[in-house]
Parts: sequence; structure tokens; C-alpha cells
Amino acid sequence: MYRLALIALVALTALVLSSPADAFQCPKLVKQINDTVSNRFDAAASQARVDSEKAAKLHAEGKHAESEKLAKDTLAKLGVK
Repeated sequence: MYRLALIALVALTALVLSSPADAFQCPKLVKQINDTVSNRFDAAASQARVDSEKAAKLHAEGKHAESEKLAKDTLAKLGVK
């Protein structure tokens, strides 16, 4: 019984701590996009700026998974790993 309670507590703690960590990833990715396109004026950079704003909006709405996916896709299109 003690072991089961300990496992449940560890699992719950891991879940609680991992969710906010994902939320902090979005602003870092958006900043990385903005830094990458700050001195670029081509079509890809223009679209990346639009996608960056969209990702920031999704983050503000609490849709962190969608925001992170959009930001990572945008960085991939820009050739950033």
C-alpha cells in the first residue's frame, strides 16, 4: 500500500511539474523566430513574423501544444534547428 501511494505521488508530481514547463517553451521559441528574422526582409521572414504573432496569441490563449508546434514548424522552415 505504501509503495502504491508513493508511486502515485511521484507520478502526480511529475505531471504537475511538466505542464508548466511546456508553457515556458512557447515564448522562447517565439523569441528565437523574431531574433532569426530581425534583419531579414524576404518572403519567408515575412511569413515567419506572421506565424510568430499567431504562436504568441495561441500561447496567451493557453493553447501551448499548438503554439509550440507552430513555432517549431516556423523555425524548421527558416532552417533553424
